[in-house]
Amino acid sequence: MIEILIGVVSGIVSGTGMGGGTILIFLLTFFMGVEQHIAQATNLIFFIPTSIVAIIVNLKNKNIYLRSALIISIFGILGAIIGANISINIDVKILKRLFGIFLAIIAIHEIYTIVKSYKKA
Repeated sequence: MIEILIGVVSGIVSGTGMGGGTILIFLLTFFMGVEQHIAQATNLIFFIPTSIVAIIVNLKNKNIYLRSALIISIFGILGAIIGANISINIDVKILKRLFGIFLAIIAIHEIYTIVKSYKKA
């Protein structure tokens, strides 16, 4: 049952373009006790069908700049190869710490953006 809830929550967040994988990794490690490497690899499988659905919906709504998306995708593949090889060779504790720092940076950026837009209004 917990896997279904995690899937639904992560899918909703993923569909909105806000990083469902980030939520998925957190939920898998925190609520299910899954090791960080396994959670991150599981996220990669989760990402395939959810991103395909999001791509189809956003293409229909003309929300994608195809030229930019192709360039970013090509270099993203290169980055994914490098990142996967780095991840495999990093200790789980360090990987968890890096993931936490990443989440903190995202949170700080989002708070800053909200405060900045609030001040403009």
